[in-house]
Amino acid sequence: MKFTETPLPGAFVIDLEPHPDERGFFARTFCAAEFAKHGLDARVVQCNLSSNAKAGTLRGMHFQHPPVSEAKLIRCVRGAIHDVVVDLRPDSATYLQHFALELSMENRRALFVPERFAHGFQTLMDLTEVEYQMSEFHTPGAAGGFRYDDPAFAIRWPLPVSVISPKDLAWPEFA
Repeated sequence: MKFTETPLPGAFVIDLEPHPDERGFFARTFCAAEFAKHGLDARVVQCNLSSNAKAGTLRGMHFQHPPVSEAKLIRCVRGAIHDVVVDLRPDSATYLQHFALELSMENRRALFVPERFAHGFQTLMDLTEVEYQMSEFHTPGAAGGFRYDDPAFAIRWPLPVSVISPKDLAWPEFA
């Protein structure tokens, strides 16, 4: 695996290093030792799958409050997404800045999202599936979020929003 730190310290794009042969290829998608070598939380307590029927579906912006803040490893296994993270660490030089990239079945990239970051994505294709590996259990009382169109962040989403949950529409603005 190849780890590339994003402009938001602690968040990494992870590219596969495939070993091809006549059958196709083999590649590791996770290795606790390699994550630890980069100082990343390799603990996985929960894995989730998000299935999305329509392009333009938006999920986010979500996080969990301390003491159950969660790190996430996000990978799109079918279709494509515009993935966005926002640094919510008050002591960070990149506090309130965001980073976005495309994750897709074709590019096979993953994004490591550290604790105290918000995360969201928009599907770019119909029938898109996203896998999450989580460092903490989902804790409903600790769930937090803010609106996807919050002017404090000016996140540019590539498509009009076609589907969004009532809960995601109801998040307050961050400020």
